[in-house]
Amino acid sequence: MTEPTHTTESVRPRPDPNEKLVKVFDSELESEALIVKGLLEAEGIDSDLTSASLVQDAFPGLGGMIILVREQDAEAARKLIEDYRAPETPASEDDTAEIEIIEDPSTQP
Repeated sequence: MTEPTHTTESVRPRPDPNEKLVKVFDSELESEALIVKGLLEAEGIDSDLTSASLVQDAFPGLGGMIILVREQDAEAARKLIEDYRAPETPASEDDTAEIEIIEDPSTQP
């Protein structure tokens, strides 16, 4: 049986173990961190999700998740996260719905 051949486009380069990674996001909620990680990956930014759990005997309940990216991707990652967190449209000063009040037909003679 022959080995499948891979083109250079389909094989991802191996990560450099000496590459500098920087923190771009942290959260106490794993679910929120997973969403942000997916957002970064969808834009082609490789990221590493790391637990920031502290020793629970000394610091009970403290910890969370940290997302690290390559130093050269940090600015784009932060911008993407900022854009994602920003509201899509600014809220207007009057967010109430306007309705027309009509008389109840059952009370008319």
